[in-house]
Amino acid sequence: MTSVRDRLSRTQRDLLDRWLPDATVIRNLGWDLLPTTVLEVVHDGARYVVKAGGPEDQHIARELRAHHHWLTPWTSRDRAPVLVHGDESAKLLVTRHLPGELVLDTAHVDDPDAYRQAGELLALLHAQTTVTDDDYEACENARTAAWLAGPHRIAPATVERLRAEIATWPTPPATLVPTHGDWQPRNWLVHQGRVSIIDFGRAALRPAYTDLGRLAVQDFRRDPTLERAFLDGYGTDPREPGSWRRTRVRDAIATAGWAYRVGDERFEEQGHRMIRDVLAATG
Repeated sequence: MTSVRDRLSRTQRDLLDRWLPDATVIRNLGWDLLPTTVLEVVHDGARYVVKAGGPEDQHIARELRAHHHWLTPWTSRDRAPVLVHGDESAKLLVTRHLPGELVLDTAHVDDPDAYRQAGELLALLHAQTTVTDDDYEACENARTAAWLAGPHRIAPATVERLRAEIATWPTPPATLVPTHGDWQPRNWLVHQGRVSIIDFGRAALRPAYTDLGRLAVQDFRRDPTLERAFLDGYGTDPREPGSWRRTRVRDAIATAGWAYRVGDERFEEQGHRMIRDVLAATG
C-alpha cells in the first residue's frame, strides 16, 4: 500500500499493515474538501473500504459509534457496510465493501422507488431508541450564533434579521433518536435496484426531522413526487412546524458558513438560497 503511505499517519500505516497486509489500493473514494482518506482496497481477494481521519477528525469516532450501536437494522439486511476493524484513537476503520453506485450518479436520483426505500431504511434507524434532551435547542442556538459570529458572506442586514428571529425561539425539551446526519442520495448506494446506506461520519442522536434537511432543500424541492414517496416509505412526517423552521434556519446558516470556510462556492450559494427561502417563508 505504498501509494497511500503519505496520506496516513505512522500509527495508521502500522495498523493497516497489521489488519490488511499487502492490500492493494483500487481507487480513491475521498472528497477533496475533507481531510479524510477513503480508499477501496483488495486483500486476499476480498474488497474493503478504509477510512483514515486527520489529526482534528471527529468523523471516525462518530462512524465507529454508529457501527457499534445503531447499524444492525441495516447490516442484518445487507443494506450497510459491515465493520471489520476500527481504532478510535488512531482515527482508522475498515469495512467490507458494499457493491453499488451512488444514487446521486445514476438515474435513480429521480426514481421515487429509491426514495421510498430510503424512507423505509431511515425509519428503521430512527425507531431503535429515544432520548429526551432538555438542552438540545439551546445548544443548537449557540452553535448557530457561533456560525453567524464567524467568517461568512451573509449580508449584515440578513445577519441581524436572523439574530432577531433566533432570539425569539423557545427552547423546549427535544426527543432525540439515532440519525445519519447527511441523509441524501450521495450517501445512498443502489445495486440491482436495491438501496443501501454509507458514510456515518455525522451520525449522532438528534431529532428525527433533522435527517430530512438536505432532502427538503434539494431533492424534494425539485420534485415533490420524491417527497411523497419518501414519506410513504418512512410512514409518517416527523416535521412539526416550529421545530422544523428552526432547523431550516440553522441548516441554512451552517451551510453558507461551512461552504465559505472550505471554499465550496457552489455549496455556499445553496446556503444563501436556503437563507433566502426560509426568510421568505417567515410568518
